[in-house]
Amino acid sequence: MKLLVFVLNKEEFLEDVLEAFVEAGIPGATILDSEGMGRFLTYEVPLFADFKEFMRGNKPYNKTIFSVVDDEEKVKKVEKLIEKICGDLSEPGTGILFTIPVDYVRGLKKGEE
Repeated sequence: MKLLVFVLNKEEFLEDVLEAFVEAGIPGATILDSEGMGRFLTYEVPLFADFKEFMRGNKPYNKTIFSVVDDEEKVKKVEKLIEKICGDLSEPGTGILFTIPVDYVRGLKKGEE
């Protein structure tokens, strides 16, 4: 099993991305509001205040979606669907997708991953 994590940079794609998760066979996920370090440093730490101009145009807040996934094929399928929605993930400003191995899970029923 894997923990699939997707940091979505453009909140307007959230509904479509969640539909892609379901289409890929991932029926459940947790969604968190998140913000990047650049935004935090720029707006919350006075030392970095001069970077505001550099950050202009970057959306300061993200959505982080994560789910336990039981099948590598589901990961590949959702990656393709996410790139159809958000664009090439190798391009800046689209999002970040990664997985982490999961050794132990409790609280999920079979098929709920």
